[in-house]
Amino acid sequence: MGSSTGRFTASGNSETSITSTNEKLISSSVGHQQLSYQTHTDPEQDRERYRIYQQQQQRQQPQAINPPTISTNTVPPYKWDVKDPDLDDALHNPDPIRDARLDRSFTCCSGRGWANVVALLVLTIGLLTLFGAYPIIDAVTRTAKDKSGYNSVNSTGQINKFPNFPSLVDDDTPTSALTRVGSDGRTYNLVFSDEFNRDGRTFYPGDDPYWEAVDLHYWPTGDVEWYDPGQITTANGKLVISMERKNIHNLNYASGMLQGWNKFCFTTGYVEVSVSLPGSVNAQGFWPGIWSMGNLGRAGYGATTEGMWPYSYDTCDLGTFPNQTAPDGTPPQARTGGTGGGPLSYLPGQRVSSCTCPGSDHPGPSVDAGRNAPEIDVLEAQIDAVDHIGQVSQSFQVAPFNYQYQFNENSPATTIYNTSNTAINTYMGAQYQQAVSAVSNIDSSNYGGTGYTTYGYEYWSNPSRRQDGYITWYSEGQQTWKITPDAVGPDSTARISGRIIPEEPMYLIMNFGMSQGFQPIDLTHLVFPAAMYIDYVRVYQRDDAPGIGCSPDNYPTETYINNHLNAYSNPNLTTWNQAGYYFPRNSLYNGC
Repeated sequence: MGSSTGRFTASGNSETSITSTNEKLISSSVGHQQLSYQTHTDPEQDRERYRIYQQQQQRQQPQAINPPTISTNTVPPYKWDVKDPDLDDALHNPDPIRDARLDRSFTCCSGRGWANVVALLVLTIGLLTLFGAYPIIDAVTRTAKDKSGYNSVNSTGQINKFPNFPSLVDDDTPTSALTRVGSDGRTYNLVFSDEFNRDGRTFYPGDDPYWEAVDLHYWPTGDVEWYDPGQITTANGKLVISMERKNIHNLNYASGMLQGWNKFCFTTGYVEVSVSLPGSVNAQGFWPGIWSMGNLGRAGYGATTEGMWPYSYDTCDLGTFPNQTAPDGTPPQARTGGTGGGPLSYLPGQRVSSCTCPGSDHPGPSVDAGRNAPEIDVLEAQIDAVDHIGQVSQSFQVAPFNYQYQFNENSPATTIYNTSNTAINTYMGAQYQQAVSAVSNIDSSNYGGTGYTTYGYEYWSNPSRRQDGYITWYSEGQQTWKITPDAVGPDSTARISGRIIPEEPMYLIMNFGMSQGFQPIDLTHLVFPAAMYIDYVRVYQRDDAPGIGCSPDNYPTETYINNHLNAYSNPNLTTWNQAGYYFPRNSLYNGC
């Protein structure tokens, strides 16, 4: 074994040298004296040396005279003084040489070290995978379940109820009516219904969230009645539109027209109404109608419909021109292709066509989009006065017009499902509209509030695949007839392109009128007051193609309407110019 020499040195006159084996150097300060000593790893030997050192110190200290008596309960300082080294705890007293050498040591092949590194890597990768990679992988690979609902109808068919909040789907609609299967084999969901079960409803402006009764004379069709909101109410679970003899605004009859304009609109779907028609089959003259129109035209407000109704067109060509005639007077058929060999069209031209010049007043989304106010009729009821049979005409009113208003009646462009009961309407239009129409006989018992039956139409349109569009009409729950885009395709004689199955947001209209222009009025046999009763109105849409709203992004109407409120709020204005506005320039007709 090797040896080392240690030395105790005090600032006094004595010096003690101690030699030991395996000693450590520790410095300590005692009072004003500097002490250097070494301790053995043997505690007993260290204590003996410390006792000898204390005795030497006591002999060198002068004796105190009358030392004070110390009375204390504390532990003597030498037993707890932290200045002394803790001889039993090497952790608290590291060796500055040996431990420093260990601190500088590094072993690259330490098994425990590599185990720690691997554990940390596994933990890090696991956390990154759990909170980073897993959500991404799950989002990419998971097949999302469609739990969407329609107007508070969730995936289970339940309808949420919000107090004081009107629902598009009437709470009184039976659960069996929440879905249907369309003629295309697809599932349709109910998106709107009104069962009219709450009696005493009124429809003055602001009374109802989805309907409003107009207060005007419907002059465009030469009606003899005034439409008064007071003629419409609900009673016995039905909507009641009454007509009576009454002197009002210089007219002799009062009735009602209920509109959903700018309140509830839909794009594609199936519309169904349950109706009891007014009067009876014994007298003709009443003109009840249930129909739909594009939201850019407000029925009865002539300034809004000028140049909008009944267009359903999205091509920049001669079909957008006034009277469907070019500035040079061509084609000649436009001068003779109408009723009785007269002009084909008296329309002023499509107001906001796909020929609109850049920067012009246009609803959008771009000036090259043709915008329209098309019309699809659920029904217009009439009486065959010869055979006393009730009938309904079901029509698609369009512009621009075919030569002599003749659409393609051939199959498969046009389909009549029951030729013994339904036939193409002999009236095909005139200078202000082309009627793509068929007439069906109906049961004579469904009149006067004693009997009800359903009427409707189902239509589909897709701007990306217009060739897939169609309209199918229903009467008394049965399909009556159907048209496809080929029924209103291009007409080389009139030099127009195909009309489109409506893509505009549509709203519903229900009215009860009279006009000699529709059919003769038999005042001798008509009974007043009379009423049209509507049990319910329901609108369905494909489960994969909901489209509700009066101003969708691809066919906006809100800004345009707000910018032309004078026309949309004043029924006495008959033209767009009279309302203070002007048709934008047509790039093809008069240049930009």
